[in-house]
Amino acid sequence: MGGKPAGDEAYGKPVKHDPSFRGPIKSRGCTDVICCVLFLLFLLGYAALGVVAWVYGDPRQVLYPRNSTGAYCGMGANKEKPYLLYFNIFSCILATNIITVAEHGLQCPTPQPVLQSLERELCPSFLLPSAPALGRCFPYPNSTQFEFPGISGNTSINQGISGLLDSLNARDISVKIFEDLAQSWYWILVALGVALVLSLLFLLLLRLVAGPLVLVLILGVLGVLAYGIYHCWKEYQVLRDQGASITQLGFTTNLSAYRSVQETWLVALIVLAVLEGLLLLMLIFLRQRIRIAIALLKEASKAVGQMMSTVFYPLVTFVLLLVCIAYWAMTALYLATSGQPQYVFWAPNASLPSCEAAPLNASCDPMAQPTNSSCPGLMCVFQGYLSTGLVQRSLFNLQIYGVLGLFWTLNWVLALGQCVLAGAFASFYWAFHKPQDIPTFPLSAAFIRTLRYHTGSLAFGALILTLVQIARVTLEYIDHKLRGAQNPMARCIMCCFKCCLWCLEKFIKFLNRNAYIMIAIYGKNFCVSARDAFMLLMRNIVRVVVLDKVTDLLLLFGKLLVVGGVGVLSFFFFTGRLVGLGKDFESGPLNYYWLPIMISVVGAYVIASGFFSVFGMCVDTLFLCFLEDLERNDGSPARPYFMSKALLQILGKKNDAPPGGTRKKP
Repeated sequence: MGGKPAGDEAYGKPVKHDPSFRGPIKSRGCTDVICCVLFLLFLLGYAALGVVAWVYGDPRQVLYPRNSTGAYCGMGANKEKPYLLYFNIFSCILATNIITVAEHGLQCPTPQPVLQSLERELCPSFLLPSAPALGRCFPYPNSTQFEFPGISGNTSINQGISGLLDSLNARDISVKIFEDLAQSWYWILVALGVALVLSLLFLLLLRLVAGPLVLVLILGVLGVLAYGIYHCWKEYQVLRDQGASITQLGFTTNLSAYRSVQETWLVALIVLAVLEGLLLLMLIFLRQRIRIAIALLKEASKAVGQMMSTVFYPLVTFVLLLVCIAYWAMTALYLATSGQPQYVFWAPNASLPSCEAAPLNASCDPMAQPTNSSCPGLMCVFQGYLSTGLVQRSLFNLQIYGVLGLFWTLNWVLALGQCVLAGAFASFYWAFHKPQDIPTFPLSAAFIRTLRYHTGSLAFGALILTLVQIARVTLEYIDHKLRGAQNPMARCIMCCFKCCLWCLEKFIKFLNRNAYIMIAIYGKNFCVSARDAFMLLMRNIVRVVVLDKVTDLLLLFGKLLVVGGVGVLSFFFFTGRLVGLGKDFESGPLNYYWLPIMISVVGAYVIASGFFSVFGMCVDTLFLCFLEDLERNDGSPARPYFMSKALLQILGKKNDAPPGGTRKKP
């Protein structure tokens, strides 16, 4: 008799018992070989791109300024002349291309000499006190208040250049920052060490305090929601008595105005009340699953304690990510500076009748002098870099290839970390007698196994995620470019597309993460692993939701605890409010005490995120293993459970002792 499959069978059949299964499969073969070959070929092309960029690029065009002859300041014959002097700074202010640092450096249509002649009218007609910024000489903002004709609005020198100096000349600030870091670097390292110790202690103590801590956090959320309901009710009462209604306000783009109408607080009250009710119902009807989630958190804490090397694996991931980003940045910089410089004739008063016969915009030699003296101020200036070569004509496509390489390699490195950690933690769960049956070097074995057999599968999952991320970046770029020309309907459609791609990226990350866990355990290809993981999770969807939210709440509290603790300690220490310790700064108080505080807080957040990412991966891996354990085994002597005794007690299950009363390894 036909019909739809009932219950959980709609998402596949439960996993059958395999008597030969002993945790992560050791006898496995290479998976997704085609994708592995494509990834390796892509990396070869990425390396070739770096070689091409190295051969044709010249980052000196960005790092060092050039004078009007094309010579670099501070290099070669000009080694003792590191600063570029603009004859007429107002030409820079009035020109349309004031700053083109991204590709051509800071360019200015005015003579920029090393040695020139006053008699040939190639020297500046006036000099101002100046200071170096980015290798260029800029006048002090308050050096003089003399005004010069020919500038729109008769703007003073101070008004004309102060904005330019504010953005470029940070020498004094840089020196003070360097001094502060020189005095406080040791204590910043101490603060980061405190963050590391706090993160580690938090994870290890979860086996003791996970239950009470989760209960306190849930009660805290209930308390916050209850206070929110009370506050909304009081505001609603006051505005209702005053008769403040949305009908009187009407429609307005000033969102803060809606705080003064009673309907706003009524809607907020209803939303908070619904959330409060849902949370209470969850505590009542899902308390068993919450207990399972807490037990898995405790088990994850034990796993991390048994394999302490896993908490330092994020350092490997961080180094690999840093290499990928640095390689892309250098390649992009060299590509952007490929090509030979091009010079053209330019005149500040090109509209004068005497300049009609001048060869304006024609190519010229910066070392030669203009022969047409009838046009005042005619000079040979830098325009840009030639784009006639093969590399220059393909520059955009090469940059796109580089961006694709950046995203793909970054996602592959992250996938490698997830799969390696999953293999290590799966070895812990499927060890029947813990810790005796745990492999000696589970992390190293998982790393070698993943690189040897599953590079292609990781590249496959990383490529899917990369394509979605590039689509999001492209959409953001289009939205940024067309933002001023869009009508409300177009903005709404664009917002919907961006929201859909954001949701798709989140789903793919979730699917990839669980697929990598299945790859680490069973050694199957990406598609099969993703399907098996998705079906297994859908057969236990309620447990998935409860565990996910409980874990998120706990890790959020842990991050707040670590980052907040380090931030408070850093504030009291670097501001000198801790008596005695502040005297360690021999040169006096810091110029910017917020700088070491900010570095300590950001560093603490990075450290806590790294530790807790390992813990989160451990929880997800043990959870999938737990679900597989429930489907594979039944507690009989031939099919005993691998889960901990605490989980067995929560589920009301037990392992039956074999004949003779001794529990043997399956």
